[in-house]
Amino acid sequence: MSLSARIFIVYLLFVAFCSYFVLRTVMDEIRPGVRQSTEETLVDTANLLAEFLREPLLENQLQSPRIREILKAYGQRQPNANIWGVSKLHVNHRIYVTDNKGIVLLDSSDIAVGQDYSRWNDVHLTLQGKYGARSTLETQGDESSSIMYVAAPITHAGKIIGVVSVAKPNRSLQPYIDRTQRRLGLLGAGLILLGLISGGIFSWWFSRELRRLREYALNVSQGQRAILTPGLIYSGELAQLAKALESMRNQLDGKAYIEQYVQTLTHELKSPLAGIRAASELLQTPMSEAQQKKFLANIESESLRLQQLIERLLNLALVEQQQSLQAPQNILLKPLIESLLDTRSARISRQTIQLQLQLDENAEVYGEKFLIEQALLNLLDNALDFTPVAGKVQLRTQLTNNGWMVSITNQGEPIPEFAMPRLTERFFSLPRPATGRKSTGLGLSFVQEVMTLHRGEFQLENTQDGVCATLRFPQ
Repeated sequence: MSLSARIFIVYLLFVAFCSYFVLRTVMDEIRPGVRQSTEETLVDTANLLAEFLREPLLENQLQSPRIREILKAYGQRQPNANIWGVSKLHVNHRIYVTDNKGIVLLDSSDIAVGQDYSRWNDVHLTLQGKYGARSTLETQGDESSSIMYVAAPITHAGKIIGVVSVAKPNRSLQPYIDRTQRRLGLLGAGLILLGLISGGIFSWWFSRELRRLREYALNVSQGQRAILTPGLIYSGELAQLAKALESMRNQLDGKAYIEQYVQTLTHELKSPLAGIRAASELLQTPMSEAQQKKFLANIESESLRLQQLIERLLNLALVEQQQSLQAPQNILLKPLIESLLDTRSARISRQTIQLQLQLDENAEVYGEKFLIEQALLNLLDNALDFTPVAGKVQLRTQLTNNGWMVSITNQGEPIPEFAMPRLTERFFSLPRPATGRKSTGLGLSFVQEVMTLHRGEFQLENTQDGVCATLRFPQ
């Protein structure tokens, strides 16, 4: 399982647990909270009624038609109120009054007059001078039928002469509870969804940063060209880690690269140096003038070979160590190729090579001029090396769907099948037809590195006209 998936799963479990706990706690607190608020209102109502009913109770006027009409009219009122989206169409308070012994004297519902209510907590506690309240089920076993009763004492001359109790069915509060729970549920779901989206974005962003570091480290470990673009890593700690990793790579690459090239250079220099030393030793012995010229020519030839080897190794080292283009620019291919042909004009004339040029005036590529120039020069030298006297060399530029293409085709023997996959290996070379000697074997390796650096392609293939080397540059 990927790191981003693990992070997201842990975050998801954390959000789910916290959301469930918080929502569950809030939902559980809504019902008692609403009932507590309602009870507080009933306390005020009961105490207000206690003041209004003191005189009628003292004068035994609780059963008067006037009071009964008031209670009946109150029960028939239709408020038609819209309370936060909940319609209230009827009043649902029940009011009853007892004497100081708990006997019901007045009941707005006309169901308990004359009954002894002294055993109920609302009346019993109030007669004792305490806060009286109770909650009773109207239907046994049905929690939704519970009714809340709150009582207040009716006092005269410092004594309790009666109790007024106000009742309200809890089911009348349920619409407000449902509405609040529904709104909190939607809000909670929205917050959870927002949290999950934020977690997903964070997980994706964090894993993307780590993935870039991982890809960079893998490329480095496999010896591939790797570039860590500045600003690619935005996290402070990860950016510091990336810089430390790049610094370590540069130091390790430099050390390993130097060791490798010292070993390679030492191995490759042995042969020409041995030839030069042998020729110089022989020149110290008596010999004919013809022999001296022969050995001097050998020394000159091996010296030239050393020079070419060192130059090409330096160029190859330059491009292999280079992680990105240093000074890229737009380069017109036609004048560049023509200038390279001018440098090899003497050799072309000497071999009576027939040049066939198909160079587009608009052919243009984006890259580092020195590297592209050296790559084309290596291919041109290769083509001239393998072209017989009076043979043909064709240079062509062509626009394709993916960008400009440069091809150099030389007339000559096809590349052997065994050699085709090894042509871009360092120090691998085929003998030249004219001399039978091999080159340094670094030219095509250099061309391959240059095209890799330019994100292009290098291809060698046998054709009907000879051997074709193709460079494909991206748009």
